[in-house]
Amino acid sequence: MVFHDLVQDERYDLWVGDEAWEVDYFLHENPEEKRAPYVWLTDFVGWLPMPDGGANERALTADYNTEMIRQIERFPSIRDRAIFVGDPSDIVPDRFGPGLPEIRSWTEEHYQFSGYVTGFDPAAFADREALRDELGYRPDEKICIVTVGGSGVGRALLERVIAAFPEAKRRLPALRMIVVAGPRIDPASLAGAKQTGLEVRPYVDQLYRHLAACDLAVVQGGLTTTMELAANRRPFIYFPLRHHFEQTFHVRHRLEGLGAGRCMSYETSGPSEIAAAIVEEMSKPVSNRAVDAGGAARAASAIAALL
Repeated sequence: MVFHDLVQDERYDLWVGDEAWEVDYFLHENPEEKRAPYVWLTDFVGWLPMPDGGANERALTADYNTEMIRQIERFPSIRDRAIFVGDPSDIVPDRFGPGLPEIRSWTEEHYQFSGYVTGFDPAAFADREALRDELGYRPDEKICIVTVGGSGVGRALLERVIAAFPEAKRRLPALRMIVVAGPRIDPASLAGAKQTGLEVRPYVDQLYRHLAACDLAVVQGGLTTTMELAANRRPFIYFPLRHHFEQTFHVRHRLEGLGAGRCMSYETSGPSEIAAAIVEEMSKPVSNRAVDAGGAARAASAIAALL
């Protein structure tokens, strides 16, 4: 309703909804309210049930997908541009539900594809030695960045990785671990944070540059951070949030298509398993496919054509 009031009070030449689910739903339910060209962007399509959700969750997600499909069929003019931030191969090979279309073929019919939008040019970090020197990382150090984003939901993962540090450090003496707590986790509250070779920081400016310089990252399964790492071809371990269908299915499918990252389960990975994975992944060569850096330009071109 904030959107509704704003666009009634002022005239805009363009509306851009970046996964603005409530706005998109509102416009399809109230098509008479559309008064400007409207662009919809998303990096996943299709709500998917978790395996342990049972028949209830399968029915719920299929129902939601059915409603979305019918809305778009009924009012195709609401979205002047629908842009998928990625490529067709990034779309999961599933159906929207029993008797419903395949997600990939339906998306190919209803979306333009921009490729991924990194927010930076990976070529700017081609000289990793210079970047590491600028950021204060010595050549003889093995840098591991641990980050869980801006929410407090990652506290348990941070504490488990911190608990894994002594064993990883014993096996890899050059290891230096930087744990980024984020704005909602007090660094002083993290158990075991005071260890030689381990730093806990509340905030790191331009974290993506540190991720580009690191020897390994340990992160949650969010698409932004994992794709920053994939774009810079850095090794990483990621833990999808439990019962988070986007991280469990959509993000993992995209990363596996790139050959990027190692997926681990929080439920089955204790400190010893995490320590072993850290040491193992640091010793492997990086082999993931390059991420096309032209996504932002293609998305901008498609949007600008409406003005």
